[in-house]
Amino acid sequence: MTHAPAKPTACLALADGTVFYGRGFGATGKAVAELCFNTAMTGYQEIMTDPSYAGQIVTFTFPHVGNVGTNPDDDETGDPVAAGLVVKWDPTEPSNWRAAQRLQDWLASRGRIGIGGIDTRRLTRAIRQQGSPHAALAHDPDGNFDIAALVAEARAFPGLVGLDLAKDVSTRQTYRWNEMRWAWPAGYVQQEAPQHRVVAIDYGAKRNILRCLASAGCDVTVLPATATAEDVLAHEPDGIFLTNGPGDPAATGEYAVPAIRGLVEKTELPLFGICLGHQMLALALGARTVKMNHGHHGANHPVKDMETGKVEITSMNHGFTVDSQTLPAGVKETHVSLFDGSNCGIRVDGRPIFSVQYHPEASPGPQDSYYLFERFAAAMAARSGAAAPAG
Repeated sequence: MTHAPAKPTACLALADGTVFYGRGFGATGKAVAELCFNTAMTGYQEIMTDPSYAGQIVTFTFPHVGNVGTNPDDDETGDPVAAGLVVKWDPTEPSNWRAAQRLQDWLASRGRIGIGGIDTRRLTRAIRQQGSPHAALAHDPDGNFDIAALVAEARAFPGLVGLDLAKDVSTRQTYRWNEMRWAWPAGYVQQEAPQHRVVAIDYGAKRNILRCLASAGCDVTVLPATATAEDVLAHEPDGIFLTNGPGDPAATGEYAVPAIRGLVEKTELPLFGICLGHQMLALALGARTVKMNHGHHGANHPVKDMETGKVEITSMNHGFTVDSQTLPAGVKETHVSLFDGSNCGIRVDGRPIFSVQYHPEASPGPQDSYYLFERFAAAMAARSGAAAPAG
């Protein structure tokens, strides 16, 4: 079925043959990827630059996208990683004191396509009912589209199952990080008295995750996704952190799981993982992961802590999940989603090793879960006999 406004300059073609026409903005050209939706009301710049969105086009369910503009401080990585974005209303002129550039211009300068004027409620409903489709997004100011070719390209997209994308977005070289979280009025400040040496394995790290570690008292060294256990231990860390990232965890696990398993078996160091890092840890411990129907993408996801009964509102971005039925003895499920009961956290009995599926750095999103960074710091302090820093 086709839905067409008067003068379309962009179109979104799904693999099932459905075509949505709208108004293009940002870069011209074409992008082919998996289509997902995000329910966050803020943070579109952080979402577009989140490396976990590699290989995906993001549909925003909140209609006001673009009204705060963009600025260099809110990038989660150097350039947008998401392939494109879909919105209901065309971006408006920015009306925020931090805005440095319009969303349209920011996208154009970074080669990313946007389409407005789409019935995002209908599109989101289709994604929920049928699963995340493969799609081709095209923007041509003259409105010339080869629909048959676009549908064919959407159908030919291989999908994310079996796809390792962490290598594509990971750092290529080791580096140090000491910038802390943004705070009024100074903005980002440098950490001057770290108490714990942390090695972060970068599967697609967001800058605000590293900032949260620094704010919790960590001197962070970031290593590439392909780092071995020996590479990590050569830095003599007090703790190990596994970052977020894109793609199929089983594919990334081909090289990441042996490294993590080695770290778990050879050391007693505290280890903390989030998102893809959570899934990598679960695989290393003997569990399995599965592809979700449409995943979890948003900043309003309720998660229950099974050990305390507390419910946290969390930020999430993942299309795969840990199958809790495959967790081995000695590994406890600590958190579950109140949307669908899927696994959202694990810990190893008697060891300072834990991970969560959601994003406690909250960029964007609520800050209910920042305490997890402090828990990680406390575990390192307990092991070294030092006092944990105040959050």
